[in-house]
Amino acid sequence: MSDLNQKPIAGNFNKSAPSTNKWIAFTAIGISFFTMVASMGMVFIALIQIAETFGVTLRAASWVVIAQGLTISAFMLPMGRMADIIGRKKVHLMGLVLFGGGSVFTAFAPTFGLLIVARIVAAVGNSMGQSVGTAMVLSIFPPHERGKGIGAQTTSVAIGGAMGPVIAGLVLQFLPWQALFLLLTVPIVIAFIAGYFILDEQVVSEQQTDSHESFDWIGAVVSALTITVLVILINNPLGVAIFSPFILGGLVSAVCLFTFFVWWELNSDSPMLQLRMFKNLVMTMAVVTRFLGFLGTTTVRFLVPIYLISLRDIQEAAVGGILFLTSLGMAIAASTSGRLGDRIGERPFTVAGFLIVVITALAFTFFNGDTSLWIIMVVLLINGLAMGLWGVPNNSTILGSVPREAFGVVGALTNLTRNVGNVTGQAIASAVVVGVMAADGFDIPLSEITGNQAASASFLDGWKLAYILVMVFSLMGLGLAIFTKPSSVDLPD
Repeated sequence: MSDLNQKPIAGNFNKSAPSTNKWIAFTAIGISFFTMVASMGMVFIALIQIAETFGVTLRAASWVVIAQGLTISAFMLPMGRMADIIGRKKVHLMGLVLFGGGSVFTAFAPTFGLLIVARIVAAVGNSMGQSVGTAMVLSIFPPHERGKGIGAQTTSVAIGGAMGPVIAGLVLQFLPWQALFLLLTVPIVIAFIAGYFILDEQVVSEQQTDSHESFDWIGAVVSALTITVLVILINNPLGVAIFSPFILGGLVSAVCLFTFFVWWELNSDSPMLQLRMFKNLVMTMAVVTRFLGFLGTTTVRFLVPIYLISLRDIQEAAVGGILFLTSLGMAIAASTSGRLGDRIGERPFTVAGFLIVVITALAFTFFNGDTSLWIIMVVLLINGLAMGLWGVPNNSTILGSVPREAFGVVGALTNLTRNVGNVTGQAIASAVVVGVMAADGFDIPLSEITGNQAASASFLDGWKLAYILVMVFSLMGLGLAIFTKPSSVDLPD
């Protein structure tokens, strides 16, 4: 692969190159996308059994999800910047090693605390893969196929999201939850071998690796601390009052950290994140739209498994099949909107996607303990289609508004925005449901919701409030999508 007389597979992305070459290179990257996203879907399905194994409540169990999402978000930009310095392929492969090790550690964790640590280790590896994924994909597709490349990436993510719950549901019918994380080692090893032999560092890094540049350790630490403090405040793990010293002190700390981060990055010779690029109004509006979108979409993945398993008492295998519909819809719409967006523009698809999200969020508020499974399945499928409709064009709008040499950091930023939106949405959904149930006197294990009419009614009250917030977020995103006109804009000096 290092032979200068041999053209690497991942390098054949010009218009005249055989289309099969870029797809071979994409497959090497797509396997890791699939595996990392599938693992997160597995956690959602296994959350009930994990909570029962360690005897913890919904408030504590939610940290299995929140901790990994928080870690991914905190490490995303630092890992993206690290990849700019040492190379994207190196960061990608190191991430797979950490992800695999963390998955094995999860399976053998003897206590709930160590399980959280294991998820954090795996999440660091996940963040490394996500930080370079978009940029590597765009490096193997020509500029006029930007939407196609992002669509392919989103489709692989959707397939992982679809198969994760299905695999988890089937495995949990016969094996303990620990087996799920041991099974992950198989695709992880395949992804590592494929990435090592197929991908070429000079190509996937687009020969932009600048090893002489320094890494912004201060910016990395401060950004991670800022994100951590904000998500902890949103989740409120101690259940303290809003105007308590804990919350007020945390808000002051977050503001101070963010202010220092902005000052430091603007005055750094080698910043982790070039903040001046936010003068690009198209990019900024699209990033905010993306954040609002994922605030809402993650609520479905977080609350629906709890609703189906704990409230409706449906077996995990069946739940996995039901949740498959959301990812199926997302995969179908992502591929279509990406290709058509390259031809007729991204905005119509973004607007249509957000409009449908608003409609499905309204439908979720009417769910109760007797809602037909067919209605649930149809709403989940439509919700998945909506996610695919707006997600790919939105990402393409962001990347299309900056020059190609900025794809590395902006690609990491789009994934960071998604993950911050996810972890914040999960925290908000958890806080709303837990808060409503606790106010009604039901801070109980998830397994005790089944058959308890009062607890079920309390859960549904929190559920409805959570989806009302989803509608609010989605309407805000819809407004921004309408007024964001995709265009090619250079990064500000």
